[in-house]
Amino acid sequence: MYDTKTPLSPTAGHNVVDQAAAAANQGINATHHALDGLAGGVQSLRDQASPRLDNAKTQASDMLHRSMDALRDGSHQVRAKAHQASESTTHYIQEEPVKAVLIAAATGAALMALISLLTRSRRDA
Repeated sequence: MYDTKTPLSPTAGHNVVDQAAAAANQGINATHHALDGLAGGVQSLRDQASPRLDNAKTQASDMLHRSMDALRDGSHQVRAKAHQASESTTHYIQEEPVKAVLIAAATGAALMALISLLTRSRRDA
């Protein structure tokens, strides 16, 4: 243990203060060194992530453009098929008017029978 009765010399007090200051400076320097290392690590991660993010952005953009092109092509195909069906129906009606009227009447009668069955089953339920 320490001898509390013996007074310290003036140089001993300065020594303790100097040692404490040196230890504080070492701690500060170690902190600066650790922060520099951390900053370098963050910059390294940023440098590594940036090309990957750019690549992902490019891939997403390409996928969006391909999807838009596919939707546009699909829309054109549906429009063309609808136009073809309309033309085909018009041609059939012109070539076979009696048959077309009979088919339309039979289709209408079948739909009316189906609607009648559906509404009757709901009323009975």
